[in-house]
Amino acid sequence: MYTPDTIAALSTAPGTGAIAVVRISGPDTQQIMHAVAPSMLLTPEPREAVFVRLRDADGAVDEGLLTWFPGPHSYTGEDVAEISVHGSPYIQQRMLEALLAAGARLAMPGEFTQRAFLNKKLDLSQAEAVADLIASGSQAAHKLALQQLRGGYSKQIEGLREQLISLSALVELELDFGEEDVQFADRAELTLLLDGIVAVCDTLIGSFRYGNAVKQGVPVAIVGAPNSGKSTLLNALLEEDRAIVSDVPGTTRDTVEETISLGGVLFRFIDTAGIRNTQDTVEKLGIERSYKRAAEASIVVLLGDAVTLSEGAFRTQADMLRKRIGEGPVIIPVLNKADLVPSGQVQAVKNGRAVMEAKPVMHISAKNGAGLEDLKDRFVEQVRQLNTGESDIVVTNARHVEALTNARTALLSAKGGVEDGISGELLATDLRQAQFHLGAITGQITVDDLLGSIFSRFCIGK
Repeated sequence: MYTPDTIAALSTAPGTGAIAVVRISGPDTQQIMHAVAPSMLLTPEPREAVFVRLRDADGAVDEGLLTWFPGPHSYTGEDVAEISVHGSPYIQQRMLEALLAAGARLAMPGEFTQRAFLNKKLDLSQAEAVADLIASGSQAAHKLALQQLRGGYSKQIEGLREQLISLSALVELELDFGEEDVQFADRAELTLLLDGIVAVCDTLIGSFRYGNAVKQGVPVAIVGAPNSGKSTLLNALLEEDRAIVSDVPGTTRDTVEETISLGGVLFRFIDTAGIRNTQDTVEKLGIERSYKRAAEASIVVLLGDAVTLSEGAFRTQADMLRKRIGEGPVIIPVLNKADLVPSGQVQAVKNGRAVMEAKPVMHISAKNGAGLEDLKDRFVEQVRQLNTGESDIVVTNARHVEALTNARTALLSAKGGVEDGISGELLATDLRQAQFHLGAITGQITVDDLLGSIFSRFCIGK
């Protein structure tokens, strides 16, 4: 149990801005807000912002707005006050010191949201969604975090857990009548129910590949021979000169990484060292790093020179790359410099965009932009193909995947036990294990170490 003392923190990042917000939560909130705003004779109406003159022991600090949220109708479920002050770092620091002098203590990272969880204003998966919402760097990541915060995912997990509780109750009831050899849980029906819950777990686990890509940003490695145009392509995608472009082979010896948003999804593009046979020790290290980054990426753009390579030879290169980096990444073969190839060898360029051929090899010109929009569309489509489920609920948290996987293992063990006719006592143990792992997702089952790990990742003031 936490100590219900009163905490205070900046709920916006420290720095210079037009407005900064200081948040207070705990049993002494009302007393502390009157101490720093002594001209405020009466406590404001709930959720009504009032003008206040703020002071400390040395005199006037600022003029601002104070909003009062009496518990339990607040973010944390406790008495909360939010004070908007001018964004000067000096004012922010002095205001915090005034609150501490009046009896508050400085909040720990994530402590406001942790109190919301402990006071049952949020479950644990919703609390984690708050952190994801703050960190969201794209439209898609924002949408997934918002969906989880609204509780649809929690309701689905809790629904599965309630089914298991009902099954466990019937199986454990049988234990009380063991000598009479009765079955309250029909074994055929039990198997069907277990199959249904396992199927939902499978769907949720399968959605993590898409959810994690959206949350973290999709890594796209650009690989190919020197002077194939990798740095030019990166600059064209970013619409700025980020990577050095040179006719000298081996210019890029280390990876260059930048992010952009396409179709509401964040992509992390990685320009790698050119792949070739070389005796240069430093360049060899860069090439090995290129292969490593390609193996770790979700998408690999294999870039070739359309002037010197036929599509057949290029496909051979793609096959060799596949053997080197494994089956994980999607490889998109792209022949660059289409603007330098006679028009008879490549389909015509219309309206500044190369027409994509029916063959798997794409033709572009990173220099003049031909085909780039088609390539961007291909990136977005590859990510969307990761989301194969029909449900809008997508798992974005590795902790949840581990819990779902453990629950699935326990459920399959229970199903095997039903088929083998094991005792109700062993069957009940498997069902309780599945309940435990599902409960860990929403916080029905928690340990202090888990809570400490989760909320320590939050910023101070949330």
